[in-house]
Amino acid sequence: MSQAQTSTQVLSQLLEPLGRMMPLSLARELAALRATPEVQARLHELADKSTEGELTVEEQAKHRTHVDAIDVTSLLQAKARSEIAGRPNP
Repeated sequence: MSQAQTSTQVLSQLLEPLGRMMPLSLARELAALRATPEVQARLHELADKSTEGELTVEEQAKHRTHVDAIDVTSLLQAKARSEIAGRPNP
């Protein structure tokens, strides 16, 4: 098991109670959350440079921060979608 998988699993477990107590309106907003076009463009730029091995030390740190933020957001969105699916529509 890789370190990233272990971190993701631990984070998922830590966020589990949040998913259970999430109001439906928040769950819907969170599930629909998307990065702005500017953030998406920067992510693509950093990802392309990473693939080419051209990131500076500062860009590597920014890229890692973006990846970590995406991981947390993805876990929260998965929990939100699970809550939405498990609740009846009003």
